[in-house]
Amino acid sequence: MQRFLCILIFLNICILCNAQPAKRRVVTSDEGNKSSLTAGKKASPTDKKGDRAALMFPASAEMPEDVVWRRDIYRQLDLLKDANAPLYYPVEPHGKEQNLFTYLFRLFVSGRINVYEYKITGDESFEEKDKANVKDLLNKFSIYYEESGGKITVNESDIPSAQVTRYYMKESSYFDQRSATYRTRVTALCPVLMESSEFESIDAESSSATPKPLFWVKYDDVAAYLSRMPIMASNLNNVTNMTVDDYFTMNRYEGQIYKTNNLQGRVLPNDSTRVKEQERIEKQLKDFEENIWHYEAPIDSLDSINAVKDGKADKKVKAKPVAGKSSKEEKKSSSRRTSSASSSKPPKSSSAPRSSARRQRR
Repeated sequence: MQRFLCILIFLNICILCNAQPAKRRVVTSDEGNKSSLTAGKKASPTDKKGDRAALMFPASAEMPEDVVWRRDIYRQLDLLKDANAPLYYPVEPHGKEQNLFTYLFRLFVSGRINVYEYKITGDESFEEKDKANVKDLLNKFSIYYEESGGKITVNESDIPSAQVTRYYMKESSYFDQRSATYRTRVTALCPVLMESSEFESIDAESSSATPKPLFWVKYDDVAAYLSRMPIMASNLNNVTNMTVDDYFTMNRYEGQIYKTNNLQGRVLPNDSTRVKEQERIEKQLKDFEENIWHYEAPIDSLDSINAVKDGKADKKVKAKPVAGKSSKEEKKSSSRRTSSASSSKPPKSSSAPRSSARRQRR
């Protein structure tokens, strides 16, 4: 018996010894992920196995490539408006709180995400050749940085988060025939730096401010990180009960259309007809969404009966003419029917006892 107990104790000790290093390996890997983000160590953005954000993020439904209908439009978001303010404030990082551009900029400098160059045509391209280099982009927009041992560091005060008061956004509205659903989702983002003089106030709508698009970022590449970034989405409720990914998924933003994907590759005119063209496109999208399930059934006898019950039928249904009869004969027959119907009705004010037609014939 004692021998048996000794064997059990020995086996338990072996199991505990083997399980302890695995726990240490998990802790070490977590610390390695944290240190790579803070120290700027470049990690592969496509390495899903080592990316904790991608593992923790419940993947949203991707847009199929073979949908039967899709409309791609480009919007311009003014971050100084109340609807888009959650993406801009706080302008300077305050504790754990930071705005969207600061968060994206840190992810880009640390090598967590890929960004792509903004072309003169304004179109986005997510190919390997169009990836932006960190040092080249910082030099292009005169963002001060320090380099030591191949590591690039940008101080918080040098991040131009206050000047990024505008975003270009690509939005795709599509109808998925597999799930029979209509959706509108964001596919790409582009922060825009509004450059103005030192004595002018920062205003995205200022005519003197010069827009400088920084880069394009694919939304699917940053969705995992945006799902962990809480924001305050209301002036009346100061609780951070929403993430940036929720904000974009629920289409809480407001932006003017400045371009659509069309055969000619043209943008909206920048004149008095621009507003009318924007309203026309918005109406097209709204009409398509509302008329997906709209079905006009032919009017039959059942529909007319239901309409009479609801008190909506105010037009009399005309009888179809019988073949072989002229219009005059139809009028005579209809007058006979109306006269016979009126004669068969009993008088309303008669005090005599009423009797049925069957009893009168007897």
